This record gives sequence, structure tokens and C-alpha cells, in this order.
Amino acid sequence: MVGLCQSALAQDANPKVKVETDAGAFVIELYPAKAPKSVANFLQYVDAGFYDNTVFHRVIPGFVVQGGGMTADMQQKPTRAPIENEAKNGLKNETATLSMARTQDPNSASSQFFINLRHNDSLDYPSFDGWGYAVFGKVVDGMATIRKIEAAKTGTVAGHRDVPVKPITLLSARRVVPTAAK
Repeated sequence: MVGLCQSALAQDANPKVKVETDAGAFVIELYPAKAPKSVANFLQYVDAGFYDNTVFHRVIPGFVVQGGGMTADMQQKPTRAPIENEAKNGLKNETATLSMARTQDPNSASSQFFINLRHNDSLDYPSFDGWGYAVFGKVVDGMATIRKIEAAKTGTVAGHRDVPVKPITLLSARRVVPTAAK
């Protein structure tokens, strides 16, 4: 019984972030024990209000929904320095997981993230480039919103492919305060 209570407390210790979009809301649970740098980085952007009024700029049905750094006119917001890739943390790019987006440089992740729409095992460590994409959280409520975003009609906007034709705006991202802490 004590183990069960400790397990429940440990799970509650994982920070959560509620994301409001013009397509609905969803809640992400973060995993600081497995991806401390990615979680700290994401929460710094959340706490600064960085994600407010950015768009989901890459939507590939059956693959990923990506956001976290582009404005509606497809301009990239200035970011902090990139973080170390934490893909070797044992977490997999399974359906509903949240991962750091990056370029071909494995250690280039900054503010952008993506939500896996299926198990993308090709993105797991050690992926095609020997690195992988760092999973650091999971959508625990509101996956219907993610599926709604996935269904958006996409096209090419300002040279970027797979962009929703009608922008899907991330209105706000805020930490969820645990009930006991209120």
C-alpha cells in the first residue's frame, strides 16, 4: 500500500502544462527525471509566455504536429541557445508523446516541439542519424484537440510545407498548479 501511495505521489510530482489553442485545449505531463534539460528548457519558455500566439506550423497526418516557435506569418521567434539532446533517456516516440524538434544537428533543439501522432520508432534513439529525438512529456488530456489539429488542411506557406492553410494558434501555455498546492 505504501508503494502505491509513493508511486501516485511521484507521478503527481511531474509538472503539467495546459495548452490553449483556437482548436481546443490539451494538457501535457512532463518527465523531468528522464529529460531534465528538455523539461527545464520547455518550462522556461512556458514561464516567459514565449509560446503565446505562436502557431502549429507543421502538421503531417499520421506522423506529427509541430509548433513552438513560429508566428502566423511563418517568422521564427528568437530563441535561447540550443540544449543537449536527451534522446538516450529510454523514452520512446509513442503516440501522444512530446519531443524536442531539432535540425540535422542532434544538439540543436531550442523552443520547438512536436507531438507524435503514432509510434514513430524511426525517431527513437538511436535513430537514422545515431541520435534520435528527445521525448520529454506526453499529452495526458485533450488528445481530441491534437487529432483536430492533425485533420487541418495543409499547404505551402512562405516556403514551408505541411503548414495549416488556416493558422492554428497556440494561445497560451501555462503550468497547471497541483490541487494540493492551491
